[in-house]
Parts: sequence; structure tokens; C-alpha cells
Amino acid sequence: MPEVVLPLTVRDLTAEDLHPGFSGWSATYRQGTFTALDRAKRGEVDFLAVCPPSGIPVATGGVDYAKPSGIPVLWQLSVDAPLRSCGIGTVLVRALEQRIRGRGLTWAELGVDENESRPRALYERLGYVVTGREPGSWDQEAPDGTVTRYETMITVMRKQLAWTSA
Repeated sequence: MPEVVLPLTVRDLTAEDLHPGFSGWSATYRQGTFTALDRAKRGEVDFLAVCPPSGIPVATGGVDYAKPSGIPVLWQLSVDAPLRSCGIGTVLVRALEQRIRGRGLTWAELGVDENESRPRALYERLGYVVTGREPGSWDQEAPDGTVTRYETMITVMRKQLAWTSA
């Protein structure tokens, strides 16, 4: 099968990107992302989109600078399911790390659901190391609108960011 290569751009996520069908997001998740975009206006977070030439995001994620630990936390990292394992997650994480470095900060942290081995393998390949565990929970909305509470253990991972000239 021939390989298809498309250029990707990384840009700030906008409210216009959050139409109801975007990436299969539920109304609850979209509302949380609107809240994150409001926080971005105040400089508390960066929220990025990775896009092919169509300009429609195929991956999104944020970095929260307002955590009590003082270490920026990557969160809500998502790549459209059919495009996973194509390198798009790496593009997203590296762009978020560049934003962190742009603020003069040298550490990044993220949490990964212990039931999700694929994202953890990516983060390990990118240099993140396990620093602990903590309970995690969030509401999940089903396509029919019902909401259930999801509880799990989160593996906390950190990385010291190298300075780059770019």
C-alpha cells in the first residue's frame, strides 16, 4: 500500500473548532474545553490543535500552568482514533513541550490511566518517567447522554525538558 504524507500544522485551538460533531466529543467534554479556552485567554493554559491541510483538528491537547506543584501538566491529549500510531501524538506533545520551554520552564508532567498502555508507551518513548500514582476520576458521557463516573489509578510521569535553539 502506498504511503500518504500530509503536512501538519499546530495552532491554538479555537472555540470555532468545537462544533458538536468534532472528534466525537460529548457535550460535557466540549463544555470543559470551552472553559479551558477561557483559561487560555488568561494565560493559565495553552490548548493546541494539530491539523492537516483541511485545517480541521485531528488532535488536541493542553498544558496547565496553574497547578499547585508549579510543574506544567499536559492534559486532555487526544488523537482521532483512526489516526493513532501515525506520529500525530508525538507532534502534539512536542509542541506543548515547546510552549512550556517558551515560558522558561524546564519540567513537564502528565498522568496516564493505568488501563491505557498505548499512551504510556508513547510518553515513555518521549522521555517521560514514572514518578508516582494517584487516584483519578471524571465523568464520561455516553452517546445517549447518560453520564457515569469513571474511576481509575493514574500513573504520574515527568520529564525534564532540554533547551533547544528552535
